[in-house]
Amino acid sequence: MAAGHSPGSHSESPLIQLKSVSHTFSTATGPLPVLDGLEISIAEGQFTAVVGPSGCGKSTLTRLIAGLMKPDTGEVWLHGEKVVSPRSTVGMAFQNPVLLEWRSILKNVMLPLEIVPNKLSVKEREERARYLLALVGLEGFEEKRPSELSGGMRQRASLCRSLVHKPDVLILDEPFGALDAFTREDLWQTMHTLREEEPFTALLITHDLRESIFLADEVVVLSGRPAKSQYVLSVDMPGKRTLDDLYTPQASDMLATLREQIKIAQGHGKAGGHSA
Repeated sequence: MAAGHSPGSHSESPLIQLKSVSHTFSTATGPLPVLDGLEISIAEGQFTAVVGPSGCGKSTLTRLIAGLMKPDTGEVWLHGEKVVSPRSTVGMAFQNPVLLEWRSILKNVMLPLEIVPNKLSVKEREERARYLLALVGLEGFEEKRPSELSGGMRQRASLCRSLVHKPDVLILDEPFGALDAFTREDLWQTMHTLREEEPFTALLITHDLRESIFLADEVVVLSGRPAKSQYVLSVDMPGKRTLDDLYTPQASDMLATLREQIKIAQGHGKAGGHSA
């Protein structure tokens, strides 16, 4: 059986914590409640994926953690401090890499080091960027412009940029969603390499259930809008993961659990079928 449990707090002090977070958008047709009493805890070093129906507030969640928005009610905490403004200690990667065409790939990756306060010399900044680019297989492409790279290569550069300043938290908002299946799976493996060499705490927003169990330690399923934390799946896949792990009975069971939970979130299926 897939290991799962009801939403709740970790016993250790979490690096990221959302406490009863609710948020409503004002629209032309009236208030649109998006989050309702959302509770999420992420321990330091943990990789958490968030899945749920379209429009349930997953991207809103990332902006709240990054301090780009404030919740209407509830609190967001990072490293024991309440988040009330944008945090430079958060790295972000999106579906669109948004690389600057007039800068080389190397200069694009170095950009956060020009913005976030640090004590690195120009030489050390460049060495740091070159190290990360080599780690994701882009050695030799440092002086290329973004338009000279494939979509997958641009996303690799974007990941390097999000990690170059050694953020406390890496937020990934569907970074692989626009890529073809082969490139996407290749980047999943690159993420594991990055995590081994550059340990980080991560929150991944994704619609791909296979992606969620391949990359994450824990998968949070959000309910339909306004979203609550409906279910948490513990991903028990110890050791270095390979794509073959996605074709095991254990992986199939976890995917079946997540699919059923998504149906429940969409208003289909029977609630409680996989509660621990």
